[in-house]
Amino acid sequence: MHGIGKRMDTNEFLEQYYSNYDEEGRLLTKHGQVEYITTMTYIHRFLERVQKSNGITPLPRLLEVGAGTGRYSIALAHEGYQVDAIELLQHNLDILTSKITATDKITARQGNAMDLSVFKDETFDMTLILGPMYHVYKIEDKRTILKEAIRVTKKGGSVFVAYCMNEGTMISYCFIQNQIRNCMAKNMITEDFHCLSKPEDLFELVRTEEIKSLTQDLDVHREYLIATDGATNYMRDTVDHMDEELFELYMKYHLSVCERQDLIGATHHSLDILRKG
Repeated sequence: MHGIGKRMDTNEFLEQYYSNYDEEGRLLTKHGQVEYITTMTYIHRFLERVQKSNGITPLPRLLEVGAGTGRYSIALAHEGYQVDAIELLQHNLDILTSKITATDKITARQGNAMDLSVFKDETFDMTLILGPMYHVYKIEDKRTILKEAIRVTKKGGSVFVAYCMNEGTMISYCFIQNQIRNCMAKNMITEDFHCLSKPEDLFELVRTEEIKSLTQDLDVHREYLIATDGATNYMRDTVDHMDEELFELYMKYHLSVCERQDLIGATHHSLDILRKG
């Protein structure tokens, strides 16, 4: 049981969780690949835009905040991009650094998403925040993370921010897994069916209107808000058992509809793509 003997803080809950959970393995399953392929598709699209605008100057420089075990950072470094990776948890950072090869242009260090003071203003062409918002519960902390990411991103550069969505959990966990009454008994659900999270619950769940409100008055405009896995997690077994041809067709379908705003709220994971200035 959490908290026996002493009160655990947020970092301890996360350390305990990620030390025992194969997050990278999830992204390697077929259903996990949907989120990964979708995110990388948009990362590459925006990096190509930077490269076209810069001509033959050096490849774009990227920052990943909350890089985890390096699924994205290492892949992008292998492609030749200059990458800085910040990760809060030593367990994850150790795994990330173990994957770095001699030819990778990547610097990995321990750090907090709310304090990027190690970097100067307008250092990066792209800043990725693909995990931290899952575990931040206060609006002011979320806005601090966004402000720091925007500060270190060049004018005209992109900030990618991933979120866990409320309705995906409501439908999959509360109703399909029949946990709704248990959650209500623990006062974890509001009258309008918004999940209430604490650090020991590990994941903060949001709705699209909350995502949009976080960037009010910040020096960015929204280019896309996309569903990175869409319907995938409602049909995990089906997706995992697809042959390669069927999975390729499913990805083609998913990428054709992931920008549809009428579908965003029901995805499990979303990606907010912002442009600075």
